Amino acid sequence: MAKKTEVTVEEKLRALFDLQLIDSRIDEIRNVRGELPLEVEDLEDEVAGMNTRLDKLSSDLEVIEGNIKDKKNLIDEAKSLIKKYTSQQDNVRNNREYNSLSKEIEFQELEIQLAEKHIKEFKAQIEQKNVVIEETKERLSAREEHLKHKQGELNEILSETEKEEKSLIKESEKYEKNIEERLIKAYKRIRTNVKNGLAVVPVERGASGGSFFTIPPQVQMEIASRKKIITDEHSGRILVDPELADEEREKMEKLFTKMK
Repeated sequence: MAKKTEVTVEEKLRALFDLQLIDSRIDEIRNVRGELPLEVEDLEDEVAGMNTRLDKLSSDLEVIEGNIKDKKNLIDEAKSLIKKYTSQQDNVRNNREYNSLSKEIEFQELEIQLAEKHIKEFKAQIEQKNVVIEETKERLSAREEHLKHKQGELNEILSETEKEEKSLIKESEKYEKNIEERLIKAYKRIRTNVKNGLAVVPVERGASGGSFFTIPPQVQMEIASRKKIITDEHSGRILVDPELADEEREKMEKLFTKMK
């Protein structure tokens, strides 16, 4: 039975650096989108809120119009009763009946005055709400225009990058499966803790990529030998030699070009 080929440290380093290049490319794509998805979501919520407010204002107007109609009906009824009581006063038999009808007429006249006062108040409310409706419609129109513009920007970016991002995510998952779990966990932990998500970096000008801390020559020689996985003592990043980094970058650039 054939022995399972053991993965060398160099192969592990190459796989980790390739994974870093893929994940960094995904990060770049997401950075291009930036806050746009959240901006679009906030604008959509704002527009929905304004439409809900307009619906509520329209419902309020309907209620007020109904109240005005009720008051007008009350006035018509009161006028009809005044006419009836005035007519009855011509046929009364004594002062008591006349005074009683007079009080009824007076009461209906007060009802008319009160109803007219309410109608005036209701009309003032309608004017006030119409002002608010117009202002809300103007703001809504401006926000809808802004939303359309931002949605257009987002759609343009998505159409340019969505396919590539999906392909890169699949590729990242594929690379992860080929790297031992212990290293993947370390890689993800470092990626979360360091700036720009760079967990695997080459040595650049005698220092760890992404930092200014010099790496002693002896350690640089160990990194170049690719015999063990070495991390930067200051940032915790996994270090690779520049030559390996250049080779893998060239290889991955060809892959990225195919994905676009």
